[in-house]
Amino acid sequence: MNVWQLIVSDIKAKAEWIYGSSSRNNILKALFTDGTFAMVVYRLMQASHRLHLTPLAMIFNKINVVFGRCIIGRGASFGPRFVLIHSYGVVINSAVSGGSDIKIEHLVTIGAEKDKSPVLGNNVFIGAGAKIIGGVKIGSNVRIGANAVVVEDVPDGSTAVGVPAKIIEKEKL
Repeated sequence: MNVWQLIVSDIKAKAEWIYGSSSRNNILKALFTDGTFAMVVYRLMQASHRLHLTPLAMIFNKINVVFGRCIIGRGASFGPRFVLIHSYGVVINSAVSGGSDIKIEHLVTIGAEKDKSPVLGNNVFIGAGAKIIGGVKIGSNVRIGANAVVVEDVPDGSTAVGVPAKIIEKEKL
């Protein structure tokens, strides 16, 4: 996908998440919600980084810090349908990678520890204030609860809650 297709997929995903569908009206509303600006600037930064346009990528990074109120490392990589529900206080390390359908609330940190960064699967929701630290693997179809501190792998189809996060299997929910 090119950068514009990724941006469109992200905004449609945000409209679906917030308003239940990606109708034209809902897409227009999603364009003006918190976090959308940061999502678009992140995609422009990511494209600049891939094209080795480092000065431009650095400018987009700083624009996101000032106006998007979040820090996303230039090398961070997420698939289509990446949604910042609220961008305020989000910090994502440059070496983090994630699949498609990642949804992130405000004040989330996804960070490295000892040069090891998290890897996220597909269809992951990360609640407000959650921290995912170190070389952990977050499976697909996973939910990370608000304020959870994840320092161990989370298997597919699970929910992680608490400090430190404990895994709750789907059938126990």
